[in-house]
Amino acid sequence: MKGLVRFGVAMEGALLEDLDRIVAARDSTRSEILRDLVRAEVDKEKAATSADAIAALTIVYDHHVRDLTEKLTRVQHELGGQVRSSMHVHLSEAYCLEVIVMHGHADELRRAANQILATRGVLRGGLEIITDVPHDHAHVHGHTHTHERSGGRRRA
Repeated sequence: MKGLVRFGVAMEGALLEDLDRIVAARDSTRSEILRDLVRAEVDKEKAATSADAIAALTIVYDHHVRDLTEKLTRVQHELGGQVRSSMHVHLSEAYCLEVIVMHGHADELRRAANQILATRGVLRGGLEIITDVPHDHAHVHGHTHTHERSGGRRRA
């Protein structure tokens, strides 16, 4: 089926009132909220498979835990090209937040995330896996960027 298809949905009145509060708060429509919910459920199902996916793993950890920073770096290096980017933020003297963006098979990304989340010193974290995201394979896998250096010289 292509395009929009209309169908009826039956639900309890109290649940519909809750839905309408969400719709109003988001300045949206019932249809868009329901589409978002269905997309999220479809992503959950596909995240358990080997579907092509992107993922964002967010962790908070105590960088004073012995060898933790090195372990986290080693795991990311072992993942190789699956790690697309990471961002490191110092939260306090002892705690850091890191966001690791990955691309690959959903089940492999979940395994890698579980390995990181189970590492001693990682206090909490969460994983968001999104499937069916259009992306340019040529850009993701083989594109090199050029960067300006001082003096106007360029390098690849």
